Amino acid sequence: MEKVIGNFKFIETNIKDVFVIEPKKYGDNRGYFMETYKQTDFEEAGIKYNFIQDNQSKSKRGVLRGLHFQTKHPQAKLVRCLEGEVFDVCVDLRKNSPTYGKWFGLILSAEKGNMLMIPRGFAHGFVVVSETATFCYKCDEVYHPEDDGGIIYNDPQIDIKWPDVGELLLSEKDQKHPTLKEANITF
Repeated sequence: MEKVIGNFKFIETNIKDVFVIEPKKYGDNRGYFMETYKQTDFEEAGIKYNFIQDNQSKSKRGVLRGLHFQTKHPQAKLVRCLEGEVFDVCVDLRKNSPTYGKWFGLILSAEKGNMLMIPRGFAHGFVVVSETATFCYKCDEVYHPEDDGGIIYNDPQIDIKWPDVGELLLSEKDQKHPTLKEANITF
């Protein structure tokens, strides 16, 4: 189901509370303009978060970041690409959810301007599919390094269908995350 509110199309996914958001772009021969967030429109769509921190990263093709979460200070995230394209993924870690352990993923691109709204209680990650990508996200909780957690990106139980981007480039930390079963996460 989808709703158009203001300059945004809010599209429900197969996981409750996860939305794909497509902003309307106004363009001409000079370029384009678009709203990327408007609190009243998001609230009317049922997305009610108080975003308090913005983050941004730049990565080259094949960089895979994730799957990350915080347990004591979970974060809702509104994510998008400012430049390039990524395959973005969220995994439901809410124990009482009918979609626990299920994932949703899509290509986020600067050209489309599409976004993904990820609620609290999810792991999040992405892989860069273009030559480079600048990725940004709004969070409703500050980052707490001592609360940082993760799940290995290739957990066979979750079975994410990552696109083939050639060699994957992961941080040492992201290579050592446990599986979902080993992590025993409780949201």
